[in-house]
Amino acid sequence: MQFETLKGRILKIAEVDAWPHMRALVERAAHQEGSVWEYPVVACRAVGGTESSALPAAAAVFCSVASMRLVDDLLDDDPRGHYHTIGAGPAANLALAFQAAGHLLLDEPEIPTSLRPALHASFARMSLATCYGQHLDLREAENEEEYWRIVDSKTPPLFAEALRLGALLGGAPAGAADQLAGIGWVLGRFIQVSDDLTDALKTPARADWQRRGNNLAILYAMVAPHPDRAEFLRLSTQVADPEALAAAHKILLRSGAVSYCALKLIELSREVQDLFARAPLSDPEPLGRLIDIHMHPLHRLLASVGFEGPG
Repeated sequence: MQFETLKGRILKIAEVDAWPHMRALVERAAHQEGSVWEYPVVACRAVGGTESSALPAAAAVFCSVASMRLVDDLLDDDPRGHYHTIGAGPAANLALAFQAAGHLLLDEPEIPTSLRPALHASFARMSLATCYGQHLDLREAENEEEYWRIVDSKTPPLFAEALRLGALLGGAPAGAADQLAGIGWVLGRFIQVSDDLTDALKTPARADWQRRGNNLAILYAMVAPHPDRAEFLRLSTQVADPEALAAAHKILLRSGAVSYCALKLIELSREVQDLFARAPLSDPEPLGRLIDIHMHPLHRLLASVGFEGPG
């Protein structure tokens, strides 16, 4: 996908072009392989459509992600957040503007009028669910059931609806679009657990340690019965100290937290592959490649312990 073309669509909106902060956020965005705004293009091509047909949805998803990041930084009091530069109020207003721009992009003249209600409904579901998930994420989960409730409100809807948007623009019937959305839903779960495991093991400590129960690896070590549980609970509140963090990392390994996350990733990987195999795709290669990109962290993890990978 031509990322500069995507950004150009957004910058053509008069208000975006006239708004220095909004324009700057779009212009300085860098492309990352496997970014969720690629999903509509991947889905569109997979069902027999063209990249150009999916660009309005790709641009809309970009806008939605920009909005979510602005709000997420505010909710997390992230020291790197853009609101430190422009102020909390302007950042919140900018987030609203990006959401509105996303809907405007889905109303482009090239999109059949009959298709637009379904596209707007999909985009609204994605935005509302993710915002609700961000709200739930403010409270620390006390058990795995609460963890999945938060995750399923926050991450999977974004990936599911991004694939649905592309499938619809590619001419797929509603049933086929549902199947691609199903792949996105499970892939969103996979990516969340993969990110949790990566963030839990990073040095220095990531923000996940501030709401420990919302990271699956940390939550496991906090609630599962193991000999180091009490010590982990103590250390997990002191991870600003490098020695405490290093000791907590060792307990994540000894307690089975890392193994548990790896097993969950294998389970989700197999579920994604099964859904992918059953999806009615004209060209499975783009979606297969996207899935492979997200599976790389799991493959590296398994290779590091001498396991060949999920079958």
